[in-house]
Amino acid sequence: MKEYQEVRTHLLDMLEELDDRLSKITDDVRHVDKPLDQDFSEQAVEAENDEVLDALGNTARDEVEKIKQAISRIDAGTYGICLICGEPIKKERLAVLPYANQCIRCAERSERK
Repeated sequence: MKEYQEVRTHLLDMLEELDDRLSKITDDVRHVDKPLDQDFSEQAVEAENDEVLDALGNTARDEVEKIKQAISRIDAGTYGICLICGEPIKKERLAVLPYANQCIRCAERSERK
């Protein structure tokens, strides 16, 4: 686990940043700062914006879950091992995508399916 302590710290920082972003997105969707506009056309634009924010929120929630799983793998001593084939994930891949749970070969196969 000591080998990946720096990665764990980076993942925790990413998690904190995503939590902040999710909080802002949630506030925007709930219109915490200002109520819905009375103009129907403005409401339509706000509804479209809410859909985009909702999609961004869903993406952030997915990333949060992947980060939490990566932290669990670090704690369990299985970080950096492909969940599919059991081979080590290249350090270059983990540097780019620190919550990767598959080697590039298995990830490419999964995407093709």
